[in-house]
Amino acid sequence: MNLNSDKFRALWVALISVFLGLVAGAILMALTGHNPFEGYTYLFQGGLMNIERIGNTLATSTALFLTGISVAFAFKTGLFNIGASGQMLMGGLFATAIGLTWDLPKPILLPIILIASIIGGGLWALIPGLLKAKFNVHEVVATIMMNWIAYWTINYTIPAYFKGEYLETESRIIGNNASLRVEWLTDLFNGSYINLGFFIAVAVIIIIAIVLDKTVLGFTLKAVGFNKESAKYSGMNVNKSIILSMMIAGGLAGLGGATFYLGYSSNIQIGVLPAQGFDGIAVALLGANNPYGALAAAVFFGLLHSGKGFMNAMTDVPPEIGDTIIATIIYFAATSLLIHKFLDKITAFFKGGLKK
Repeated sequence: MNLNSDKFRALWVALISVFLGLVAGAILMALTGHNPFEGYTYLFQGGLMNIERIGNTLATSTALFLTGISVAFAFKTGLFNIGASGQMLMGGLFATAIGLTWDLPKPILLPIILIASIIGGGLWALIPGLLKAKFNVHEVVATIMMNWIAYWTINYTIPAYFKGEYLETESRIIGNNASLRVEWLTDLFNGSYINLGFFIAVAVIIIIAIVLDKTVLGFTLKAVGFNKESAKYSGMNVNKSIILSMMIAGGLAGLGGATFYLGYSSNIQIGVLPAQGFDGIAVALLGANNPYGALAAAVFFGLLHSGKGFMNAMTDVPPEIGDTIIATIIYFAATSLLIHKFLDKITAFFKGGLKK
């Protein structure tokens, strides 16, 4: 294998980041008086010990797939989409509104709901895209602000128009015809939360990988992200590409909202900015902005999220340690330059040994 190839190096950076994060978690467990081996045993058992828990892990990973690929797509095109949480909320709102309003057969209603969620997330990302393209407003600032506008929009809209039967803090329960859960899949995984959203997310990741690597559109968007001036000189419409990139990224996060609120959950709550939007940044970083890498990273983080509760129940290890492990892995993935230098030294060492 070529240690210097980009794909091989990205794999090593991810593996080393995960290893260092797990080591940091083990040290933290030991410092708090717990057995790290026992803690990790129950952590991974909590996500993998039976078919139901495997289904829950995949269900937990589903929204992370889509927010991760949203952030990764933006990164690939030179943008930093930190607004996946708001886009996810608006996609979920559009999907919930249609699911609670329209009474149609499930095979007809579900495609409409999914398209609506993509539109909702895409429209929410359109504003930062326009601000970036027309006025060079940094997309980080714009998308953060849009997160909170989405948050307060949900806080007003749900109690005003879709209030639950008993609580004003959540919408009415989604009917079976609007739910991404299907009986045969639930039975197959012994009652887990897994739903059609998982398969939709996998299909989307494959499509995005093809678009980025095999199409003129993907080449154009990446070229603009790599060097706007060169792309403009070569005749590409830079502003159009920036807006389109943000809208596609927003649509992906919006679809994540549909899979979460109509699949993993059965309604939408107010007062919650979904953490999956921010965890998507971690997924993109660990996956090296590669669609398939993001898929693997999402499953891994889904495993940590679904297993930490079981670890706490069996060993009294605080579930926050699971979040600390994730944060540490993100830290090492974000400081990948140090890992690259480490790999350079290893390569130089082995080359020097071979020459001798």
